[in-house]
Amino acid sequence: MSSPFWSDIVARLDPYVPGEQPKLANLTKLNTNENPYGPSPRVLEAIAGELGDSLRLYPDPSGTLLRQAVADYYGVDLAQVFLGNGSDEVLAHIFQALLKHEEPVLFPDITYSFYPVYCGLYQVDYQRIPLGSDYRIQVADYLCSNGGIIFPNPNAPTGILLSLPEIEWLLKKNQRSVLIVDEAYIDFGGETAVSLVGRYPNLLVTQTLSKSRSLAGLRIGFAIGDVALIEALERVKNSFNSYPLSRLAIVGGAAAFADEDYFREVCEQVVRSRETLASGLKSLGFEVLPSSANFLLATCPSRDAVELAARLREKGIIVRHFRQPRIEQFLRITIGTTEQNRRLLDVLVELLKQ
Repeated sequence: MSSPFWSDIVARLDPYVPGEQPKLANLTKLNTNENPYGPSPRVLEAIAGELGDSLRLYPDPSGTLLRQAVADYYGVDLAQVFLGNGSDEVLAHIFQALLKHEEPVLFPDITYSFYPVYCGLYQVDYQRIPLGSDYRIQVADYLCSNGGIIFPNPNAPTGILLSLPEIEWLLKKNQRSVLIVDEAYIDFGGETAVSLVGRYPNLLVTQTLSKSRSLAGLRIGFAIGDVALIEALERVKNSFNSYPLSRLAIVGGAAAFADEDYFREVCEQVVRSRETLASGLKSLGFEVLPSSANFLLATCPSRDAVELAARLREKGIIVRHFRQPRIEQFLRITIGTTEQNRRLLDVLVELLKQ
């Protein structure tokens, strides 16, 4: 469908396709990398305490309570923290504020599929850098002329982690443009690059509370970097939406950072479940990429991925399939509860016998 009232750019857009959110009973939903465990009780308590007459008032446009919680947690200054309505909005502002230059922005050929969407929306030139044959990011391949570099760490949808020394090596070699490290899944097995922010003014680290802190429904994302980078993001945000986070999100997010014990417990459980599920899949003949995220990218050489995903859906289990070169025979499987993972393996045993 099209309309003569559309702006010229609209027809050329290739929008991002979010993971399906079906309304089916007794569904084992392993397709959108949501945390299988609920948020900290402190979060629920904080949100409940905010419900009242104050909801008629706009939230703090700077989200100072949450920004301070982030700053304290990571040991940075308040002025080094930027908040957004989910990390997707933070990334959108980054593409507009920091990555729109004459030279192309660089990102992996297999990566978060929102990156090329933002490039299309903001008319940013880009170049895909192929992953190695082992599906790993090769930092030496990013030393060509560029208007910025961005990649998830761990990468998505592969789940493969890039080490902190490799990131620092790239920062030393690439000082003329900004490097964005998208750490949506870092808490499940990696070391954050925030420790490098003070030494490299061209480094910006983004994170989300959707995954490891179980707050996908509140839509909270943030970035940490040099104050000049943060100012650029603030200028764009305040030209777009001065109140990106609700009162509930601000108090809920701050409470999530206050409950470190719960956070660690949940992350550790997800990691244990990930390793158990990976072992189970391998025992069934799957090839599983080494993941440091809350999902696995796996392929069964004896079965077509599209067909296998369809058969799983018939059994009430939903996983994610990407129609993308190099990974078209892989399925991305979110780490669920112990019971959900066990059900997946039991159903796969049944399907692979047929």
